[in-house]
Amino acid sequence: MNWNGAEDAGRPAASLPPPLEWKFSQVFGERTAGEEVQEVDIISAIEFDKSGDHLATGDRGGRVVLFERADVRDRGSQGDLERQDYPISRHPEFRYKTEFQSHEPEFDYLKSLEIEEKINKIRWCQTASGALFLLSTNDKTIKLWKVQEKKVKRISEMNMDDSQVVGNGSVASSSATSPRAYLPNGGCSERPHNYPSSDFSFPPGGFPSLHLPVVVMCQETSPVARCRRIYAHAHDYHINSISNNSDGETFISADDLRINLWNLEISNQSFNIVDVKPANMEDLTEVITSAEFHPTHCNMLAYSSSKGSIRLIDLRQSALCDNNFKLFEEHEAPGPKSFFTEIIASISDIKFAKDGRHILSRDYMTLKLWDINMDAGPVATFQIHEYLRPKLCDLYENDSIFDKFECCLSGDGLRVATGSYNNLFRVFGCVPGSTEATTLEASKNPMRRHVQNPARPARSLGSLTRVVRRGETTGVDANGNSYDFTTKLLHLAWHPTENSIACAAANSLYMYYA
Repeated sequence: MNWNGAEDAGRPAASLPPPLEWKFSQVFGERTAGEEVQEVDIISAIEFDKSGDHLATGDRGGRVVLFERADVRDRGSQGDLERQDYPISRHPEFRYKTEFQSHEPEFDYLKSLEIEEKINKIRWCQTASGALFLLSTNDKTIKLWKVQEKKVKRISEMNMDDSQVVGNGSVASSSATSPRAYLPNGGCSERPHNYPSSDFSFPPGGFPSLHLPVVVMCQETSPVARCRRIYAHAHDYHINSISNNSDGETFISADDLRINLWNLEISNQSFNIVDVKPANMEDLTEVITSAEFHPTHCNMLAYSSSKGSIRLIDLRQSALCDNNFKLFEEHEAPGPKSFFTEIIASISDIKFAKDGRHILSRDYMTLKLWDINMDAGPVATFQIHEYLRPKLCDLYENDSIFDKFECCLSGDGLRVATGSYNNLFRVFGCVPGSTEATTLEASKNPMRRHVQNPARPARSLGSLTRVVRRGETTGVDANGNSYDFTTKLLHLAWHPTENSIACAAANSLYMYYA
């Protein structure tokens, strides 16, 4: 990792926190050996809510699955337990809450375009009246969902006199022996009297002991999801980001060329605040890749581009914020450029730190930390999988070079994390002078992978016995460990208040704590 002007970044360099020891906590949807993963079950989005009590995941099948902290309903008694010195779990454990179908596959007949149901992003909104609210989006349509506990309705048993009931559930009557059984609508059945059926004849006046079933409310509750708003027909290109504003009333949605501002209560109107589409599409040089609101300032937001730059804009400056308030980009290193230079510079994800002072960005090869008060360059750069640089041609051939890895920061701002191939993810200390760099595997034994030593000289891939040929999806890293481009950890999220990480490996959700 490289530190640039870190002493001026506003972070104390005196005391370094000790490296965290990560341990396995939970797994949901674990695959058995040899089990084939269905495409629709692969997780495509993960998000904690602000309290950390709820976790949402979205998959390629358009479903949203909600988890809640296991002790969230029992917190009223935690104070008593603490006073009695009973041990309480030091890390969050979650349980399944509910799931619902958020999006369905659609077809745009005007453009002859299939619209996937895959969930691209999930964002939690502010809770109200004990209900949970969240936004989910696919490529074209954003939906606002309300999840609330509802009392279960049950049908009470029919109240019949036991003396009138026989073993098969029919009502005993002298007329039941008649070979012609009269039906309630006035007709009659030609079936013989010994036909195995519950049909029976009604005596004159009916049965006074027979009552209609009654629907009653039970004390037990069940979560019910309802779609409250649908925000559609505002994007010509695929939506890559949604982000809630700190005012609790508005949010933004971004596609390749535009960013729109919405009011949560108004679904048929949005305001275009950023438009990078040129008059002639042949002049297009970059696209928007990610966008996020500032966590505390409702007038500020940042968006990244495919050229590796981040723009910070102020909504108070003008209605259309095409002119950025601040521009963050790393100056190009002198020397020749390759065909892949611009591709790997494209930023796939940005996140604000909780205090709003720093921005974390992820491009294909590195993780960068930026100080919004210093636009000269990143204050820290973390190498993720530098050993892949000689294999960019192979990565381009199998389209792996276009994989979009997400990143996240800890709630205290001391560490950052992002994913890699082989279902690995890396955690770095971002305090100036920190050398913490941990590599973990999304499995029940996260420390099975050894930490890559940055001081160790890189070995030539050509000198290793296992060489990746053009188009192949496996190989070896700088430490001699095999890697597989088909197993990649793209999505992960850090708990907002505790050192706990949730990450997705195909259709499995793994959780770790430190």
